[in-house]
Amino acid sequence: MLKHLINNNVKNIEISGIRKFFNLVSDEKDVVSLTIGQPDFHTPDNVKNAGIQAIENNFTTYTPNQGIWELRKAIHTYYKTNYELAYQPDSEIIVTSGASEAIDITFRTILTPGDEVILPSPIYPGYEPLITLAGAKPVHVDTTNTGFKFTPEALADVINENTKCIVLPSPSNPTGAAYSREELEALAGVIKGKEIFILSDEIYSEIVFDFAHTSIASISDLKNQTIVINGVSKSHSMTGFRIGYTLAPEWISEQMLKVHQYNVSCAASISQYAALEAMTTYQEHTAYIKEVFKKRRDYVYERLTGMGLEVEQPQGAFYIFPKLTLNDMSSFDLGLSLVRNARVALVPGSSFSKDGEGYMRLSYAYHEDILKEGLDRLEAYLLNKK
Repeated sequence: MLKHLINNNVKNIEISGIRKFFNLVSDEKDVVSLTIGQPDFHTPDNVKNAGIQAIENNFTTYTPNQGIWELRKAIHTYYKTNYELAYQPDSEIIVTSGASEAIDITFRTILTPGDEVILPSPIYPGYEPLITLAGAKPVHVDTTNTGFKFTPEALADVINENTKCIVLPSPSNPTGAAYSREELEALAGVIKGKEIFILSDEIYSEIVFDFAHTSIASISDLKNQTIVINGVSKSHSMTGFRIGYTLAPEWISEQMLKVHQYNVSCAASISQYAALEAMTTYQEHTAYIKEVFKKRRDYVYERLTGMGLEVEQPQGAFYIFPKLTLNDMSSFDLGLSLVRNARVALVPGSSFSKDGEGYMRLSYAYHEDILKEGLDRLEAYLLNKK
């Protein structure tokens, strides 16, 4: 047996807690699932047709490693128009196989063994394994008492000589927390001037409800140390197309491109042409989905607070993260109980680090009728347990 020869960094990471939970409950019947982080809207017809047209035009070959020029130009225009950030399409933009690959090539480019990466916790479980695979150490900052956001004080307390990167998801999965410009400026006062990268995950930037999305790359000259991650998965219901992108100064991008090139060569050509259509015709669609998600956010928040649950009102994305405990059960066991006894599925908070224990993630990326039925079942369960 050669099992002992497998890379220890791989053996030391685990399958996502979300996936473990899904595997346990996947055979359950008549369950209302409020779990998936995927918009319930179909990909817009014009975007689908652009992909079909790409096939018919035989755009089925390799593209430049960075992605097709037209898409990189559209990404440049999108960020300059919406967020007042200019990245050069020839040298500072890389089109990737989803935002997940964008995060991976970022970490593999900037991290070395012994480095530390600061994460706001609870947090999406996709960062920590990639940090570990790069030989670095994740450092979690508990944000459960600060609105699920970094504060300048908490950030300053954990920065040390080993800190290489700070991960800043805004809006956040699983909490929906988003940073205002004023909050980012306060964090910039701690980060500016230090030899620390910022990974700014902005995949939900089109779904911010109560103020305009701001990229930390636009704050206090931090652009030179920031790698921005984004994509079309959430904004255009294109999760299966697997198109993300990175925005970073040329001196970082040219190194990240090497990792990307040897990893996937290039993102799927057909998906790139579909994404090009999405990036050039986004206004009407994204405005519509933001309005729908805001209405759902308000409805779910009102229902949960009406049940007496402690919950922060999300400022973006399509997740809400109520505190939910019962009879000293772990969040994982409570999730199983909800599925088996209430026929409703939420994601256990422990899937998002130890600081998520005692919480459950509810996705409101579902039709209003499904949300009502799921919340009715949750409410009946809680009333029965009193």
